[in-house]
Amino acid sequence: MAAAMEGGNSWQPGANFVANLWREFSPALVETGRHISWWLAFGLILAFLPYFPYSKHIHLLMGPFNFITRPTRKRWGLLAPLNFDDESIEQFGAARLTDLDQTHLVDAFACIMCNRCQDVCPAYLTGKELSPSALEINKRYYILENMGELATDGADALPLFEYAISQSAVWACTTCGACVEVCPVGNQPMVDILAMRRNQVLMESAFPYQLKGAFTGLERNNNPWQMSDHRLTWAGSLDFSVPTVEENPAFEVLFWVGCAGAFDPDAQKISRAIATALNAAGVNFAVLGQKEACTGDMARRAGNEYLFAQMAQKNIEILNEIGADKKRIVTGCPHCLHTLGQEYADFGGKYTVCHHTQFIAELVREGKLKLKHNISEKITFHDPCYLGRYSREYNPPREILAKTGAIVVEMGRAKNNSFCCGGGGAQMWKEEEKGAQAVNVNRYLEAAAAGAETLAVGCPFCGRMLKDAHTTEGIPPLKIQDVAEIVVTAIEQKG
Repeated sequence: MAAAMEGGNSWQPGANFVANLWREFSPALVETGRHISWWLAFGLILAFLPYFPYSKHIHLLMGPFNFITRPTRKRWGLLAPLNFDDESIEQFGAARLTDLDQTHLVDAFACIMCNRCQDVCPAYLTGKELSPSALEINKRYYILENMGELATDGADALPLFEYAISQSAVWACTTCGACVEVCPVGNQPMVDILAMRRNQVLMESAFPYQLKGAFTGLERNNNPWQMSDHRLTWAGSLDFSVPTVEENPAFEVLFWVGCAGAFDPDAQKISRAIATALNAAGVNFAVLGQKEACTGDMARRAGNEYLFAQMAQKNIEILNEIGADKKRIVTGCPHCLHTLGQEYADFGGKYTVCHHTQFIAELVREGKLKLKHNISEKITFHDPCYLGRYSREYNPPREILAKTGAIVVEMGRAKNNSFCCGGGGAQMWKEEEKGAQAVNVNRYLEAAAAGAETLAVGCPFCGRMLKDAHTTEGIPPLKIQDVAEIVVTAIEQKG
């Protein structure tokens, strides 16, 4: 109507076209129509305002607020420790909505219901009950329906399992962090799930019975495998000796073997390969041997924070005693990498830790480890969640593989968009929740479709899960090797 009265505007072609409808009307009638339209539009806005807080459009305000108020984490994926010495604390973990951190209540209103988290969730995509977006939306509906009671006396009688999420969904999470990575407004549904696991383990003692064996193994044998074998058995077949810190107190690099590397037969091959690479490069290294214990990662991800704290304090005492806080630590396990390098800091253990692919890539760049260009096959690399999304390391494994002459091909989901192997979040130690497909099979089929001959991994748990998928009937065969095992076949022997 303004265009009809005041003339057309070349920047408003749509308005100019519609203005032709009013050009035959009198100026007074058009002016009246203009005022009516203005007040009608303004009235509709005012009518919408009371509904605005109850609609998904509230994310326009709550999204930025969520970014501003969310907890400052020193590193991606870190969990806040619990204070078990404070006797005034009566609740550990989250049983009810009000047990969650306040910023996670804001998550529910910041959610834009785009379902991106759901579309990358390994559990959801393989038919499990878990939907990260449904968790946030259910929280929002509950808050809106009970806002009066929650605002007045804080009464919150209904457990989260009654309306927000099922127990099966909570135990289906692999803690891969894909939901956190992809969320455009900074929501962290994974942290809510881990808080609920803490409640189930610490308060209710209600968790998948298979985890009991892993917890017992940690308590009695310092490893979830429940193995009592010597932790250096893997090194017996090497043609050189692997010194312990007692035998080589002047070590420059501590090789943290990890429980898988010490006890799992396939992972022992990785340990031997890493040690071989370190030895070939002339690295002055040592291992803890029997002094090494599990970092406690699986306990923390399973919700047993008390057991994790015990393992952390025990390891920190030993590491500080041998001076590891002044040296470098190399490990073949991304879970150990994250726990030692990031999570132990909250317990007083500050260490410089790197993954074996990072360290080997460094040795190759410095010319300390020379590789023959003798591998010509196609290799695809599976990014472990705790090396990629958690530690932000994507290039070293690919760099090393390229140095061996291999043709590196990528899967459809790679790097920060990588798909989980299905072993994280303590899934390695329990039966997978019911669904349409196993997570590891989903990932293995994607690797097979990439057209590679070899599937390279950088995590002993990824290796185990993908090898298990390899045995599934009807799945095309792929050779599965750790990057370190591939490197060993390409090491140029010193003349």
